[in-house]
Amino acid sequence: MILIGQYDSPFVRRVGIALTLYGMAFEHRPWSSFGDADRLRHYNPLTRVPTLVLDDGFVLTDSHMMLDYLDHLVDAPLFPRAEPDRHRVMKVAALGCGLADKAVSLFYERALHATVSASFEARCRNQISAVLIALEADLASRPGPTWFGTLSHADIAVACAWRFVAEVHGALIGLADYPSLQRLTDTLEATPAFQTIYQRFQPPA
Repeated sequence: MILIGQYDSPFVRRVGIALTLYGMAFEHRPWSSFGDADRLRHYNPLTRVPTLVLDDGFVLTDSHMMLDYLDHLVDAPLFPRAEPDRHRVMKVAALGCGLADKAVSLFYERALHATVSASFEARCRNQISAVLIALEADLASRPGPTWFGTLSHADIAVACAWRFVAEVHGALIGLADYPSLQRLTDTLEATPAFQTIYQRFQPPA
């Protein structure tokens, strides 16, 4: 398999971490959707990362789709197969991905527009804060360091999003207000998979 995209993307990173935890061999091509758009478009007409090229040449273009595919190749997937556990994990993972999406949108609004839309920026900041508050309260109510007792895609998605938010928008967000999220991220960032699949945020050229 070929994973295309840089690890400073929380979406690319969550897929790379899952591949690593599953012990699946893959080639990493750290292409940018900006600087490497022509090469990327050959595989993905959306010119978006992550892009995952399977061994048979079939291309997946969404991180959740990629994880769903990978989960079906292993005996102990990070999204549980049984309900209601499956959708409980999926809900937290979706909030983590939504947090990352709004953080990315806020970055591009500031980086790509000469005049920033104050209303759009405020909307993104409000959405980021609301999700952080909800995730912090939920995680703080749990008895263990992870959401559901064992590592899942929920923990990975939130930790990847949190790291992105802290690096890109740390000055805007009161990070100290979310100690449970910080503890979760610190714990996971100390593990080999998270340390291997990491790249400090680099603004696109």
